[in-house]
Amino acid sequence: MTDIITSPAVKEAVKIAMEQQRHEGGESAEAASDNATQPIRASVLRAAQLAHEAEDHARERQHVKGKLTARERLDLLLDTGTFEEIGRFCGGDINGGRAGAAVITGFGEVFGRKVAVYAQDFSVKGGTLGVAEGRKICRLMDKALDLKVPIIALIDSGGARIQEGVAALTQYGHLFRKTCDASGFVPQLSLILGPCAGGAVYCPALTDLIIMTRENSNMFVTGPDVVKAATGEVISMDDLGGGYVHNTTSGVAHYLGEDEADAIDYARTVLAYLPSNADEQPPTYAYAATRADREVAKRLATIVPDNDRQPYDVLDVIRCLVDYGEFVQVHELFASSAVVGFACIDGHPVGIVANQPNVNAGILDVDSSEKVARFVRLCDAFNLPVVTLVDTPGYKPGAEQEHAGIIRRGAKVIYAYANAQVPLVTVILRKAFGGAYIVMGSKAIGADLNFAWPSSQIAVLGASGAVNIIHRKDLQKAKDAGKDVEALRAKYVADYERTTVNANLSLEMGEIDAMIDPEQTRETIVESLRLLASKKRVSKTTKHHGNQPL
Repeated sequence: MTDIITSPAVKEAVKIAMEQQRHEGGESAEAASDNATQPIRASVLRAAQLAHEAEDHARERQHVKGKLTARERLDLLLDTGTFEEIGRFCGGDINGGRAGAAVITGFGEVFGRKVAVYAQDFSVKGGTLGVAEGRKICRLMDKALDLKVPIIALIDSGGARIQEGVAALTQYGHLFRKTCDASGFVPQLSLILGPCAGGAVYCPALTDLIIMTRENSNMFVTGPDVVKAATGEVISMDDLGGGYVHNTTSGVAHYLGEDEADAIDYARTVLAYLPSNADEQPPTYAYAATRADREVAKRLATIVPDNDRQPYDVLDVIRCLVDYGEFVQVHELFASSAVVGFACIDGHPVGIVANQPNVNAGILDVDSSEKVARFVRLCDAFNLPVVTLVDTPGYKPGAEQEHAGIIRRGAKVIYAYANAQVPLVTVILRKAFGGAYIVMGSKAIGADLNFAWPSSQIAVLGASGAVNIIHRKDLQKAKDAGKDVEALRAKYVADYERTTVNANLSLEMGEIDAMIDPEQTRETIVESLRLLASKKRVSKTTKHHGNQPL
């Protein structure tokens, strides 16, 4: 920090003043100033004392709850010594003994790159948002947009300040609009490190990623007391809107930190894969291939079972394809039949989208569709190529899915891929059936380069399902005649697999660019991304924007 109150002289003066106060029980600003190595105005010393006392008060309030103070959180988030605070005493009353508003704003660096950050201070009026707090955050966001840097919010707040009425609510409206202005232009991360209730939840909901903790982290529009009064339902804060609930059930949050340090570390990690703004390319990192890479590549041939009904963990495939096996999942605990996250391939950050055969055979449902669509949109906004790994039998059938809006939600995946203008590379690992084949980064929907493993199956339906429809009359006749129906069905299935389900038809149509050996997959992806590195965004119409299915 460059604030004068952090200078060595002022720190020494504050130390002297605090010691004298403890011994004499009175104000000692003038004496402290006299003892300092340089003259310090009493007003400056008073401000420094207030800041010191405010942090002591914050530690007392927060640590007893197992929470860090706002400044301790900033120390964990930002590179050491890089925080430049903006408007430290804005909203305070130095003469009246009040240090400042219930939010800290400023700029710092994460891995050497500038970010804007605001941290709500629960020790000051419960971290509530009033006019002063709203204006501080809005000024920060305006400056962040001018500088084109990411915005990180550390949220720990009781919501709108009731005492300020509509004036406080109005500030949320300003914040909503600022957040929308920044959306897709600079990365926005929200860390929920305490309560976040009422209208306040929509600020993080509008950002790119929401990070919560297992303890102390809550989000809800209406709290347990309101729920009980309105519906009679008795529910705890954690069961209503805790970190685990929003990571596993609602899908509101994208990562569940074990504690605040873990949550903050995840935020730092994610920022390492993203550019500072939409006008820039993601950062690149040095990567040197080793002999071990060839051994890892060989493992790919053994991961996917020969039996197409046998599950496997697609994470094993991903770790064999990405640099150092490092893969940062997003939405890990939600809609687990799909996997999305960040990785580097040959030193270049990419987004990975994959079906997970270990969970419901990698089927697409309402939740996994939204998970995939949202992540592809995030990657497209910030210039990250998308690598799609396909192994899915299709969309999940049933009345429950239809009534939950699988048509509307499945359309989101189509919209995301069809509108994406970043490099799109798709590899079909095993099954790609029906509409799910089309939406999962097919060439028809806009992918640039598509590949398939030799064992891949591409068709409208799987062989068994198709045979039951196509040959239902023949099978019924065989049954009526007392013939071996299963043997006949097996013959039809084998014929269908040989003539229709394999990838040859897609190769012939040009929907698949090449059949590749599993061991060639990483090399193929590297070469494809290198080829597509110069891909440019093109506006095909003069429309303001499309009407995305929501």
